[in-house]
Amino acid sequence: MALNLVSFENLCCTLTYKDGKVIPVNNSLDYGGNFSHMMGFDSPQMQELMRLYVTIHRYIFCLMDREGGNVSAHTGHLVASALSDPHLSFAAALNGLAGPLHGLPNQEVLLWIKTVVEECGENITTEQLKDYVWKTLNSGKPVPGFGHGVLRKTDPRYTCQREFALKHLPDDPLFQLVKNPWPAVDAHSGVFLNYYGLTEARYYTVLFGVSRSIGICSQLTWDRTLGLPLERPKRVTMGWLENHCKKAASS
Repeated sequence: MALNLVSFENLCCTLTYKDGKVIPVNNSLDYGGNFSHMMGFDSPQMQELMRLYVTIHRYIFCLMDREGGNVSAHTGHLVASALSDPHLSFAAALNGLAGPLHGLPNQEVLLWIKTVVEECGENITTEQLKDYVWKTLNSGKPVPGFGHGVLRKTDPRYTCQREFALKHLPDDPLFQLVKNPWPAVDAHSGVFLNYYGLTEARYYTVLFGVSRSIGICSQLTWDRTLGLPLERPKRVTMGWLENHCKKAASS
């Protein structure tokens, strides 16, 4: 059931993007490449970007602790622990992802950067950008895409995307505006999608959800395999998981 969810979800999302028009699956492409293809983007670079996007956003809660957990991954894990099926667990996770504090930032970043370019031009100086940042902060708004509630160093997912940008779009003016302090993954993920023609910012969280399905269904599979109990309000560490696996293997 989990594999079926992952395999059919991108089809449902591309049907929505294409207003019900079906672009047949290309069996020579992988998951990310086909997702790009079925949305109508056949550029090899766009397909490479979608592979990267799906990989860095999938997030397996039980096996990787980048920031101590997040709303959607944790919600999927929590609901699955009640023995809910993958569809119920994933639907719950997406309800968390729909919240503006979780799944919306990459849209907000792109809109903010576009506003900077519209008001200051593409050849903006450091001083102009500094003034605009202070204008944003003094208005009581944060600068989206920078800083993080938990992370205190550069988000490694941002680093992956930056390497992609340096290779494929080093001169793009929107990319050049993205720098420290401590940029998060949302700092320029929307910039790349916009660069390759996916300009509908409201759809970006859908991409997030598609990639998140892989991690959520993977963690659900681990839950069932290890026979993990109903989740209670406490933390489970990697050390605990390793000890649990050792005990299960020896029994």
